[in-house]
Amino acid sequence: MKEKISVVIPTLNEEKNLPYVLDTIPQYISETIVVDGHSKDKTVGIAKKYNAKILYDEEGKGSALIKGLKAAKGDIVIMMDADCSHRIEEFGLLIEGIKGGYDTCMGSRFIQGGGTADMSLLRKFGNKFFVFLVNLFWKMNYSDLCYGYRSFNRNAIKKLNLGSKEFAIETEISIKAAKNKLKVLEIPSFEKKRKSGEGKLKTFKHGREISKRIITELFRK
Repeated sequence: MKEKISVVIPTLNEEKNLPYVLDTIPQYISETIVVDGHSKDKTVGIAKKYNAKILYDEEGKGSALIKGLKAAKGDIVIMMDADCSHRIEEFGLLIEGIKGGYDTCMGSRFIQGGGTADMSLLRKFGNKFFVFLVNLFWKMNYSDLCYGYRSFNRNAIKKLNLGSKEFAIETEISIKAAKNKLKVLEIPSFEKKRKSGEGKLKTFKHGREISKRIITELFRK
């Protein structure tokens, strides 16, 4: 039996980037879900032209991803960004890892074969610091944490029981994967520069959110 594969993409005013992303989605993908944060531009109209399933969310990236992951009907679900920073060519690694028996595959910019063209020194330092804390507290061996290119099987999504509303969502996924003893595979991923517009991530604001999430999960059973 051939696995059905869903792709979930959160969007907010990405009309200049989304066509490039959707145009490269492989034909073997069963469904593409765009979860939009009530964009003021033509993002939703573009998604409709590509026959994507449209959902709406007003709370943030994490909330949008949670909504999309829950709605996805695929046996394998891939989450990715709408800014052209992720390489479609890496779908194969994300899919084959799940087919090979892993519960979740996480793209990493910091293992051999990975890299980034869109990360400041400050963000690299922050990411490494948070990776250190998560590895220390949950006895994992992650190399990357704050990266949104990942895949899951359906059971893993249910077990994660995610709740982050904003940019701490990736950190929560990594922590809860460890807490639930999921089989995790890191795959090399190269992060390209955003094609157009400004990124939504705010280093200090979202760094505080990630810190709060780590502390919350540390004291939660």
